[in-house]
Amino acid sequence: MTQNKSKVQLSGVDAVLTRTPFFYGWAVVTIVFITMGIGVNVRTSFSLLFPAILNEFGWDRATTAAAFSIGFALAAILAPIVGKLLEFVAPRFLLSVSAITVSLGLILSTIATQPWHFYLTLGVLMVGTGIVLTYVGQSMFLPNWFQRRRGLAVGIAFSGVGVGSMILMPIIQEAISADGWRDACWLMAALLLFIILPLNFFFQRKQPSDIGLYPDGDAAPDKEKTRAQQDAADPVVDHDWVNTDWTIKKAVKTGTFWWLALACSTALYVWYAVQVHQTKYLIEIGFSDLEAASALGLVGFAGVLGQIYLGNLSDRIGREWVWTISTTGFLLSSVLLLVMEYVPSAVMMYAMVILQGGLGYGVATVYGSMPADLFQGRGYGIIFGTISTLALVGGAVGPWLTGLFYDEVGNYHLAFYVIIGMSFLSILSVWLAAPRKRRLVAGQAQKRAALATAG
Repeated sequence: MTQNKSKVQLSGVDAVLTRTPFFYGWAVVTIVFITMGIGVNVRTSFSLLFPAILNEFGWDRATTAAAFSIGFALAAILAPIVGKLLEFVAPRFLLSVSAITVSLGLILSTIATQPWHFYLTLGVLMVGTGIVLTYVGQSMFLPNWFQRRRGLAVGIAFSGVGVGSMILMPIIQEAISADGWRDACWLMAALLLFIILPLNFFFQRKQPSDIGLYPDGDAAPDKEKTRAQQDAADPVVDHDWVNTDWTIKKAVKTGTFWWLALACSTALYVWYAVQVHQTKYLIEIGFSDLEAASALGLVGFAGVLGQIYLGNLSDRIGREWVWTISTTGFLLSSVLLLVMEYVPSAVMMYAMVILQGGLGYGVATVYGSMPADLFQGRGYGIIFGTISTLALVGGAVGPWLTGLFYDEVGNYHLAFYVIIGMSFLSILSVWLAAPRKRRLVAGQAQKRAALATAG
């Protein structure tokens, strides 16, 4: 597609970027794909480092695991701060700083000797400041590059986590087994400093207008169009809403904001509750350690395909429908986990994997697209950051409360019933948030334009 430049003077690297033979937004998607493939998996590698650190120092599990909890709590606090900073600072600088601080945490952890050393290094620096490299940080600017194909673009970019997990996690585990956890930390720091840092610092950009382009690589919106063409290109339903200069103060006064936050928080409750406890549960009901671990890996693989397909589908049928499909995937996988306690068949386990990864992980693509559909504008970063903080609370409470239910009653029955209930609540909340009543996705807008033309 021909790229039309807006009337801005470009120089240096930006002048080169705008002359690429393809829409530069796809380069942005590629950079996010690589960044998340490495950055997210480095950040979550704590689960691989955890056993080795326990074996070496002999601390109890709660003391050692607190490093991740501290980092997770800090990440929740940082999310809206990062969003606010993005109003003034280009994401390439924040991403670069995050790559450096995460690397610093990994490197300094190799000389740690006390629990609080790990709280600062693997907790604050790696897990905490690493929030910029994750779904949260990337979602604050990636949607700027696309409107019609926003879901597809986010789905492709976020699938980098699954691809990275399949490639990177075995390498990190092998490094730990062969050379020790310290060498593995040096390896991960090197990946961040020599791949993620320069890639983002030199080539990442916040929005198309930074290099004289328009979303989706479209022409400048100044040409004569038919009414049907205008409807397809401008899918706005509520013009007053879309024309509002959204700030966090205005957003929190709307029911839409709180319904969206509840949808995201309950979805992350479900996601992390299932993910954290699934492997242990499968082992307890009769599956081998290898089968249970393989199931978790297959969920990630199915998630790669699901995120791309469902992201594209959300551009055609709407965010609410895909959120419903994805959350139903988690709901049904929880039902199967309950049934497998009585019928622990391999067929059911693989069906659970497909439902959880192939459908459930599609939540991530809509999570990265829907807030931008609703609150696009100057204050989007801090609005999305605040929603993410509320969502991360759900993600933090889910695994803990699931474990508490197990400790209280001696099984996961109540925990899974709560997960199923949270799934229904998430689906209800997203329909009440109703992004379709503010702005249509491309497929819905084209359908509306076709009906208008036929009429």
